Amino acid sequence: MSDGPAAPKSLADPGVVAARHALVAASPHLAPLRRLAERIRAEQDRPVPEADPLDGGVGARLLLLLETPGPATGRTAFVSRDNPTGTAANLFRFLGQAGIPRADTLIWNAVPWVIHAPGARNRAPRTREIRAARAYLPPLVALMPDLAVVVLSGRVSQTLAPDLAAARPGLPVVAIPHPSPTYVCTSPSVSLRISAGLAEAARHLGLAG
Repeated sequence: MSDGPAAPKSLADPGVVAARHALVAASPHLAPLRRLAERIRAEQDRPVPEADPLDGGVGARLLLLLETPGPATGRTAFVSRDNPTGTAANLFRFLGQAGIPRADTLIWNAVPWVIHAPGARNRAPRTREIRAARAYLPPLVALMPDLAVVVLSGRVSQTLAPDLAAARPGLPVVAIPHPSPTYVCTSPSVSLRISAGLAEAARHLGLAG
């Protein structure tokens, strides 16, 4: 796996998107995730974006759960720090600052399917959607034998903390604010809390003192 692009928003380029999709079928570390995504698509009848093949897939030691796929996934069909959005760009920056290698990470969503209508703005997941998504967390965690820490980003993902504790007792869980520009810009403390949380996650991976 490559260390990936040096700058954020690389998936704004359709050629880069096409090249990234060409990697997917040849990425065995994604195959179990793709099967899970296919199951979710069939059961929920909604699109489920691909995990990024440049990340760690089922070999990742860090699972980062965001809330739900945003509108950019309609253009790229990936859950990725390289998506052409402010949220992805912030995540690119914060993960880089924490010194966490891409191969150690899997970025996923608490509600892993697209919940907004085509062309509509994103919205917060409804209670019934969060409840339905809980069923897919244990099989996701079961696919990741080397998982050492989970980062829950945002309010919705943090509601899944009890489900994680039941699925993998003793697994360290770190809560951070969601990295959306709207939220990050509300106060300097938001960036500090994200950085501190990812630094804690890096310590669980043995990457920092």
